[in-house]
Amino acid sequence: MKILIKLGGTLLDADASRSSLCRQIAAATGRLVVVHGGGKQMTRFLAERGVESKFVNGLRVTDANVIDAVLKVFAGSVNHQLVSSLVAAGADAVGLSGIDACLTESDQLDPELGAVGRVIRSNPRILNVLTENGFLPVVACVSGDKKGNVYNVNADQMAVACATAFGAAKLLFLTDVDGVRGAEGTVLSTLTLAESQQLIDSGIASGGMQAKLNSASAAIQQGVCEVIIAPGALENVVPRLLAGEQIGTRFIAG
Repeated sequence: MKILIKLGGTLLDADASRSSLCRQIAAATGRLVVVHGGGKQMTRFLAERGVESKFVNGLRVTDANVIDAVLKVFAGSVNHQLVSSLVAAGADAVGLSGIDACLTESDQLDPELGAVGRVIRSNPRILNVLTENGFLPVVACVSGDKKGNVYNVNADQMAVACATAFGAAKLLFLTDVDGVRGAEGTVLSTLTLAESQQLIDSGIASGGMQAKLNSASAAIQQGVCEVIIAPGALENVVPRLLAGEQIGTRFIAG
């Protein structure tokens, strides 16, 4: 089975949580791909250099200084720390970004955002070659185009682009929340596409959660059979999710 796991940057910031998740992923069976973010690490890196982080609709405004940091942090330190932890856990992990082998090709999402990209096509060949030969691709949320431009891409959107092109049967968003909460504040065990849109329209889901809901809905619409938003810090969350245990919020077409 093809499985894509998206890891939020908060989960990767602490050695203990990163190592725990890496052990779980390394022990999983199937053809796995990991996509990761690193927003918390990026904000800290920029702040240390006196650069203020600005956001529009949950997306980081990315000028020349920020795109340089994107390469250093997302495709550099965060990616390599994660790959190293996976290797230590026994996986044959390989660090990539969307730029490699044109895994994802993007264009500019909005001039107001600068070098923020929107994935327009994805070529899964490198993912297939690696997973067919027992390797674990670890993809940073950096993309490009055939003119040599580099783009900062939302990690959830990168996960959807890779999952749909790869033909993943399962897409797991492991994050720092328990799942998607409804109007009453309780975690919803299942969520249809229509219900997801209602949460956004009503303002219950906004910012980062709105972006995550949009990404999860897009994955379902593009053929991923199962999409789950779940707490990555929960003990043994990866094997439990892959075994079918109800954790977090599962998206269904409706």
